[in-house]
Amino acid sequence: MDLQAIREQMTLEEKAALCTGASPWTTVPVERLNIPVLRVADGPHGVRRIVETGSLVNAKSLPATCFPTASALASSWDRDLLYELGQALADECIALGVDVLLGPGNNMKRSPLCGRNFEYYSEDPCLGGEMAASFINGVQSKGVGVSLKHYAANNQEHERLTINAVVDERALREIYLAGFEIAVKKAKPWTVMCAYNRLNGPYCSEHKQILTDILKEEWGFEGFVVSDWGAVHDRVASLAGGLDLEMPGPRDYRVQQVIDAVKSGELDEAALNESVGRLLTIIFKAAETEKGHTEIDIEGHHALARKIAGETMVLLKNQGDILPLKDVTKLAVIGRGAKEAHFQGGGSSHINPTRVDVPFDELAKLAGGAELLYAAGYPEEDGLDPALIDEAVALAKQAEVALLYLALPTYKESEGYDRKDIDLTAQQVALIKAVAAAQPKTVVILNNGAPVAMSEWIGDAAAVLEAWMMGQAGGGAIADVLFGKVNPSGKLAETFPLRLEDTPAYLNFPGENGEVRYGEGLFIGYRYYDAKALDVLFPFGYGLSYTSFAYSNFKLSAAKLTDAGSLTVSVDVTNTGSMAGKATVQVYVHDPESRLARPYKELKGFAKVALEPGATQTATITLDARAFAYYDPAYGRWVTESGAFDILVGSSSADIHFKETVQMESTQELPCILHADSSLRDWLSDPRGAAALQSLMQQFSAALSDEAALGMVMDEFMQQLPLASILHFLGGMEDSAPEEIVAGLLAQVHAG
Repeated sequence: MDLQAIREQMTLEEKAALCTGASPWTTVPVERLNIPVLRVADGPHGVRRIVETGSLVNAKSLPATCFPTASALASSWDRDLLYELGQALADECIALGVDVLLGPGNNMKRSPLCGRNFEYYSEDPCLGGEMAASFINGVQSKGVGVSLKHYAANNQEHERLTINAVVDERALREIYLAGFEIAVKKAKPWTVMCAYNRLNGPYCSEHKQILTDILKEEWGFEGFVVSDWGAVHDRVASLAGGLDLEMPGPRDYRVQQVIDAVKSGELDEAALNESVGRLLTIIFKAAETEKGHTEIDIEGHHALARKIAGETMVLLKNQGDILPLKDVTKLAVIGRGAKEAHFQGGGSSHINPTRVDVPFDELAKLAGGAELLYAAGYPEEDGLDPALIDEAVALAKQAEVALLYLALPTYKESEGYDRKDIDLTAQQVALIKAVAAAQPKTVVILNNGAPVAMSEWIGDAAAVLEAWMMGQAGGGAIADVLFGKVNPSGKLAETFPLRLEDTPAYLNFPGENGEVRYGEGLFIGYRYYDAKALDVLFPFGYGLSYTSFAYSNFKLSAAKLTDAGSLTVSVDVTNTGSMAGKATVQVYVHDPESRLARPYKELKGFAKVALEPGATQTATITLDARAFAYYDPAYGRWVTESGAFDILVGSSSADIHFKETVQMESTQELPCILHADSSLRDWLSDPRGAAALQSLMQQFSAALSDEAALGMVMDEFMQQLPLASILHFLGGMEDSAPEEIVAGLLAQVHAG
């Protein structure tokens, strides 16, 4: 189909209309040119297909499978699982007549307080990017598109429509854009959704640097950029900046603004044509997939949701191998979460599930005739109720094991606002302590979307299972894990801190006077805890199993490499226990010496292997040159330096099994960045600068031979001074003014 010919036949009015929604969920069709409607729907862990009402408020959605949320999904560290999920979601989109699913969310978890963290993958861009890429590839493999969101730096809900996120360039590139970059390059999403917030001044909806310069030109994104719903402030500025589609519609006055801007010359029609071309490409691509001709596989997808939930759960503690449960005849099942499943968060991702497993009922199905005693344990609303605790304690004393199902109140985790703390409710903490005192074999099962504080009670519990916002089939998945039908293999995709006060963004979150400063820079998550040598509750990448694993035969494909090549890391993993299980091998890179400060280690690859008892499998991870690079704002590019790099292989960020050093030889030819205020250290660090200073350095050495005269280490002092300042201080060394000497040297080094 000749899309350019179609575009050329469109009137200015039709082109302007196409770039604004026709309704909250559809684009404008152009019947005379056979341009069809494109329909979108909220995601990302289910299809929220709204029954059209023309309103975004109190809109009802059609039934669909509610899968586990992103914080759970990322804890699987399983690319194949995310791909399979994506395919199932595509099938439901097809059944419900949806062309583009709005998701996944790939914003970094800067603070555990962000109310929408349950919709985001990780604190690490490598893990988040890989999870997003697999999800996208799964969905789009079936002819349904996705909208990767929220681009960029949407890391809080507080004032999210207006807040200005002030992020330094290195942190922006290495942390907050990197996950999006991985997903865009590896999965080619059909659309990218801009964030509400400002980023270093401009709104993301009209931010030419990130929408056009980086996303479209540097990364090669070929789809269209859509606004978050209501994120556009200036339609003409947003089109000029690279935002192709404004949602929701209708917005007749916005369309007219575009028409008027083109006619007046304020907006180049070429920019409008660019957006129209991108939209037509996706609209006609979506039309190739027939929608609405199938039905949702309710039973099959519910079973898949159960399987996925089981793969995402993280066993945090298992004292005395209390789990899996064996030969238990009487269980105390305590906690309102056992009867009222808490399986998703609030907001635009809220799914109308096809069915919901009740955890208590699913537990009973696998209990093998064991007697189950139930107590609510905590009230429906937040508050203290000692009578409920007394009832729970009485039941716990009668049972062999107590299972505490604890869910955060629904008001705590939702789109639209942030959490105020990371605590369970006071009643829940008191409940854990009282029940554990009465019954040493107490297992705590948590349903939440982000880390919670546990220091006050974790010493009392025998076992802790992080079950996340587990999706509609999570109740059955919990039972599978508790009774050993599923061996837990989840690994934390974010650090669990001891205290909120220990978290990297604590002093800068959520900002004030309309601005939030990302003062921690690169150091979010485990990068921060490494740098500060701070203890944590549970480290990034952590998770227990019912079996054990041994790691051996660690190999690197080369001892030396260049930035034009790659490095293959391999390690053998053996299941040394008696139960089939899965292990996740994590590869981190440490740069011992670099021009700019770097985190101690950074995740750069991972692999998950499934092993029967006694079996061995080789996990292989390939690192390209980017795994060794950092972004240098001075050069405006990614830089790979020559020198030694340590390759660390572990089963968590805090449990490193092997370390080996490789030598990197950089082939990059970097431009000279010396300038009039460059220090002596800068000059000597640049080969061209060092060569140009040879004669001057001899004079400097002679003039500063007596350090005792000033009682200071002159070399260290001199290294930090601008070259002209040194010449001023020493005086009488040259006939020319110091500034003229430096200007001449700069001309010399930049000429090459």
